[in-house]
Amino acid sequence: MEHILLILIATIAISTIINVFLKKFDIPTVIGYIFTGLITMQIFDFGLNSKETLSHLAEFGIVFLMFTIGLEFSIGHMKSMKKEVFVYGALQVILSGFIFTTIASFGFNLDIKSAIVVGFALALSSTAIVLKVLNEKNEIHTGYGRIAVGILIFQDLAVIPILLMISIFTSDNSSVSELLINTLVSAIVVFIILFAVGKFFIERFFNWVISSNSEEIFLGSVFLTVIASSVLAELFGFSYSLGAFIAGMTIAETKYRYRIEADLVPFRDILLGVFFVTIGMQIEPSIAIEHGTVILALLVAIMLLKALIIFISLRFFMQSRTAIKSSLSLMQVGEFALAIFALAFSNQLISSDINQIMIMTVVLSMVLTPFILNNIKSIANIMFKEPTKLRERALKSTGYENHVIICGYGAIGKKLAKKLKEKNLLYVILEHDIKLVDSAIQNGEESIFLANAGQKGVLDHFCIRKSLAVIVAISNEHQMRLICENIDSFDADINTIVKVKNISEADVLKDLKIKNIVNSRDIISDILVDKVLEYKS
Repeated sequence: MEHILLILIATIAISTIINVFLKKFDIPTVIGYIFTGLITMQIFDFGLNSKETLSHLAEFGIVFLMFTIGLEFSIGHMKSMKKEVFVYGALQVILSGFIFTTIASFGFNLDIKSAIVVGFALALSSTAIVLKVLNEKNEIHTGYGRIAVGILIFQDLAVIPILLMISIFTSDNSSVSELLINTLVSAIVVFIILFAVGKFFIERFFNWVISSNSEEIFLGSVFLTVIASSVLAELFGFSYSLGAFIAGMTIAETKYRYRIEADLVPFRDILLGVFFVTIGMQIEPSIAIEHGTVILALLVAIMLLKALIIFISLRFFMQSRTAIKSSLSLMQVGEFALAIFALAFSNQLISSDINQIMIMTVVLSMVLTPFILNNIKSIANIMFKEPTKLRERALKSTGYENHVIICGYGAIGKKLAKKLKEKNLLYVILEHDIKLVDSAIQNGEESIFLANAGQKGVLDHFCIRKSLAVIVAISNEHQMRLICENIDSFDADINTIVKVKNISEADVLKDLKIKNIVNSRDIISDILVDKVLEYKS
């Protein structure tokens, strides 16, 4: 590419100007990057090789995003998320894919092979945009955030059979059974290498690297791990991002997870910016003008239908408000669909016009997504209004002193509230699950508030500095860590008591100034020993 430095300077300058302007209106940087790509494409003449190089570079933005998400979802955490991944995710992909395939076949007269590829590509959502915005809004561990992540993980897995379908539809040499066997063997090999080998050697490797006392060597070893895992997965026919996600899950079992995550965030965001710039470069203004009506009609129809499918399938498992927020967050079509359309077009499964119209529709759906996610509560309120009396109570309830703040109203939170009430101690319960709050109020509990203790402003509002103690009694390890980080950030003498299940959960908090960590496993062991000694005496 000629004048590469000039193009680079121009791209960064355009991106900076646009994003500074958009931020004044609280518009996400994702939109700025997409418009940067669109403008840059109109100014400079990019050759096919240049676009291909940029797309490969941009793909590593998703790779690092999936790696950092993997860091937050250890193997143990994934076991606890099997319902979100393998039930909700499978239901969403199969239902959406089948319905879109049927519409493409009968409504638009596509042959069955093309309809299947288009239908299941439309079932996929944008991992890059959804996870980026959820991370920025600190809502990745909320009820709907957890469901969205679970479904996105399954969608990333579903890319493999979708790409395999294209190979089956266009292959003249290999039989279907041969392709399936090769994929299964590849999956087993990747699993053994990344999980088994990684589990036994990764922490030893980082222990050896850290002995150098060099931050740059440590960071280089992290890059080596991420890229090597991604390339290994790609060599066996899977996506780069899946390999990175598995590597992140493996490292999540080690003590280095938080340090690595903090070190990688700047690089991840820069590479994600490049990815969104390349998305903008795929917008063809001439196509948009020529087929504008069709594109807009498809955009509205696909997003609304997809949201409806997800909502109906989830509604059987959860309350309507969580289901609608989950469906709104996943109603767009994602970046992997662009790759699928490109491959389908190169294999002559879809025509050039269909390819360009679908690209424009997908990109526009991705452009709309940050606005939907940033206003998701307001949109959800239109359909399923959150009880305002609970918010009003939380806003008005201030002025406490010498009180106990209980974070979480699970089984332990309920027993704590009962015992504190018996001892005539003033307490407040902060719980973000509206169903638990409603149930508690119906049972006569007057000191419970609909509030997220993972937000510093909430803790400040309930006078944490004047409290007698703060008790963190929740089972979600990541939410527990977030609450404790916020408590620690007050830099005050706060009597914090945290309930953990085991030593590994206690280790998650060891770098924070938490006064009391209560290990339930140790306490049970002590009680059992006391009972043995009591009987002996």
